Amino acid sequence: MLVGLGNPGLRYLKTRHNAGFWFIDKVAGQYGAEFTWQERFGAWEAKFYYRGEGVSLLKPGQYMNRSGGPVAAACRYYRILPERLLVAHDELDFAPGVVRLKQDGGHGGHNGLRSIIEHLGSNRFYRLRIGIGRPKQGSVVDYVLGQPSEEELAGILAAIERAVALLPQLLEEGVEKTMNLLHRYER
Repeated sequence: MLVGLGNPGLRYLKTRHNAGFWFIDKVAGQYGAEFTWQERFGAWEAKFYYRGEGVSLLKPGQYMNRSGGPVAAACRYYRILPERLLVAHDELDFAPGVVRLKQDGGHGGHNGLRSIIEHLGSNRFYRLRIGIGRPKQGSVVDYVLGQPSEEELAGILAAIERAVALLPQLLEEGVEKTMNLLHRYER
């Protein structure tokens, strides 16, 4: 299962905090998958098949700090272990244009990750960390809920394109090989 984190609603559509939604939407478009509302999860879900294996795409219908409930509900329903879950989210610690994969770890102050860890009872899932940069001044909340500049947006979207392009590698050969390829762009 691939999960994209963001906030629902038109108000947040173009904000930095929705980078995870942008990724998931791009994957859905690439594979011709369409989202439908799933009441049992409280999320939008799309599905596609890759070499005979079903892949579920999920966008929680709750605000970021409550996204763990829908993610945990979908994981329970499909019997998906945390080790088979990838969560795409915005990352303040990386500049726009940087995207990295990792497994485990804490939430690093990210409320979406905090909620998922609490609801799953595990931090063993994979994360696709999409760089949005840090504010030079002002509130972090205002920054993540603000729209990126054209230059920042171009970097974020380029990073998402690279990650989507490597999805077949991830599904076929696993995280380690994909991680090496993805991170090679930054050297």
